Amino acid sequence: MLKVTSIQKGIVIDHISSGKGLKIFEKLSLDKIDTPVVLLMKVPSKKLGKKDIIKIQDYIDIDLTILGLIDPNITINIIENDRTIEKKAIEIPKKVSGLFKCKNPRCITCIDDYAEPEFTLVPNGKIQYKCNYCEELTEYRL
Repeated sequence: MLKVTSIQKGIVIDHISSGKGLKIFEKLSLDKIDTPVVLLMKVPSKKLGKKDIIKIQDYIDIDLTILGLIDPNITINIIENDRTIEKKAIEIPKKVSGLFKCKNPRCITCIDDYAEPEFTLVPNGKIQYKCNYCEELTEYRL
């Protein structure tokens, strides 16, 4: 059986769907931070069958919005003195700014460098967003 060692202080991104850990690692640019980071892939899980886990020794700012877009089943565990002191559930974000572009080539956000793309989640069961400027529907894909 696989034994994963704990960290004293930091963040554990847990319950990542198997295979999505590397995408999260890349999107959060964890290779560029100056603290130890561990990416565990295909770890046995009762809930998911297999999962990925990312452990970060120390606290860093994490973009929870991008995590919700990649995998809304993720949990964030804040660790202090080798114990979980807080758990945060991630959800699909209702509003998104600047993470992807509008697919309408005539949208102001595609023409004007100063207009940041802003989107609102459409409640239709898909991860689909409506542009706040031109109302074009965009489905988020990694």
